[in-house]
Amino acid sequence: MVAVHNYELGLVWTGNQGTGTSAYRAYSRAHEVTAPGRPPLEGSSDPAFRGETDRWNPELLLVAALSGCHLMSYLHVCVEAGVTVIAYADAPTGLMTQTPGGGGRFTEVVLRPRVMLARESAGKHDLAVRLHRDASARCFIASSVNFPVRHEPVVEVAER
Repeated sequence: MVAVHNYELGLVWTGNQGTGTSAYRAYSRAHEVTAPGRPPLEGSSDPAFRGETDRWNPELLLVAALSGCHLMSYLHVCVEAGVTVIAYADAPTGLMTQTPGGGGRFTEVVLRPRVMLARESAGKHDLAVRLHRDASARCFIASSVNFPVRHEPVVEVAER
């Protein structure tokens, strides 16, 4: 049986400064994203497109979604393989190229996970590195995008 999951949220534009979209500079790109049981997420456009620097923009959220999905998938495949992860951090980057006419597209996201293995998993270091490939194949978000999601993992073993 195939499972189908539905994700619903609310999005409200809060950037009308009195004249709506009467001019390109006449409105804020501010908006709020809500979902039941979660704190509101304050959004805007990228500052390059007149967005607010203290709010999340869709481009950052896409990179964050890829990074978070990879984390969840990686932890799962590590459990299955008997690899004990005790710490994980990522410093992902996304590359978006604008096209003539005001459009654009992501051309690549690079995930840079730093993984710390428990001492008892020291003999599984190479496996822990390879598991990033398996995690990527299982990541729902990475499977949904039309650009490469590369991985540059660093895997270390705890000294104690």
